[in-house]
Amino acid sequence: MMISLEIVNGLKSILEDFYGKEDFYPLHIPVFDHVEQQYLKECIESTFVSSVGKQIDEVEKMLVEYTGAKYAVAVVNGTAAQQVALRLAGVEKDTEVITQAMTFVATTNAILYNGAIPIFVDVDKENMGLCPKSLRDFLEINAELKNGKCFNKTSGKRISAVTPMHTFGFAASIIEIKAVCDEWNIPLVEDSAEAVGSFVDGKHLGTFGLLGVLSFNGNKVITAGGGGAILTNDEELAKKAKYLTTTAKVPHKWEYVHDEMGYNYRMPNLNASLLKAQLEKLPTLLASKRELTNRYIEFFSNKSIKFKTEKAPNKTNYWLNTILLSDRAERDEFLEATNSNGIMTRPAWTLMNELPMFKECQTTDLTNSIWLADRIVNITSSPKL
Repeated sequence: MMISLEIVNGLKSILEDFYGKEDFYPLHIPVFDHVEQQYLKECIESTFVSSVGKQIDEVEKMLVEYTGAKYAVAVVNGTAAQQVALRLAGVEKDTEVITQAMTFVATTNAILYNGAIPIFVDVDKENMGLCPKSLRDFLEINAELKNGKCFNKTSGKRISAVTPMHTFGFAASIIEIKAVCDEWNIPLVEDSAEAVGSFVDGKHLGTFGLLGVLSFNGNKVITAGGGGAILTNDEELAKKAKYLTTTAKVPHKWEYVHDEMGYNYRMPNLNASLLKAQLEKLPTLLASKRELTNRYIEFFSNKSIKFKTEKAPNKTNYWLNTILLSDRAERDEFLEATNSNGIMTRPAWTLMNELPMFKECQTTDLTNSIWLADRIVNITSSPKL
């Protein structure tokens, strides 16, 4: 099927009505107003612009209140959060971590940073997140429990974590995934980088596993310029997370003693000032994004192109609105038509097992991942005030 000019013009009409007439509509940009400027000014005037300051403490408290997690530790970005969360879960050198092939590279890079090896399983075609059946099938064929720990019978290595990713803010089948992890005694670490403001049955994503992570990159629903956070309900893990991300420095009035390898990963107070303002307007931004989504739903309702929507009891943030084309050829045609007409659109990421550094990793059958990668397109999703 040829992508008609009618579809491109229809999208442009929605965007002009929603954002005003522009020559170019980016995929997702942040929205700021005077509140961000005020908090940044206050931070600069305080001179506490680095990794110590009241704004960091305030942001961590706000994240706890919003997500329902007992503890939140603010860090420099989502990838750093994922790296540390995996380490806290027990991921070590020469262990293995099961994740999905259809994800952003940061998910798998964080595994490598811990010296571990990724295993790729398929995703669910409906929610685009790690498929619990694919996970269970892999474990039943390839894994065994020894002394309460899960080992890969093929490689002999310990499977130290499972890390699903909530793709584009849509919830993976996290309850089912957790059940499989519990059965096989594998720690669950949620990559919820894209899922700020997404819930399953009223419970925020990132709070189902032992640990979860959030991202506040410039293209996310809310941003600190960069920024990320580790979520957990375990007090000792939270203390360890803050300790490791503050260079593992032993508290002392003046001595510099570090008793293990740590990271300079704490979120700067300057970034926390920006995030504080963004967190205050998060409900407004989510409502704006949902308004745009509802216009897309109506527009695509009588088209052959499928628009991805949430399924109860899930509530998605619609971080990146997502459509499915009929095949890769139509996908590429749509990408060309929109990007050539001032509407920024993007495909899904290259599957991780196809990247040079992961080609030798163990995988399951990836039928759904391949099918989705050939068809997914993300369309303009920015909020407005």
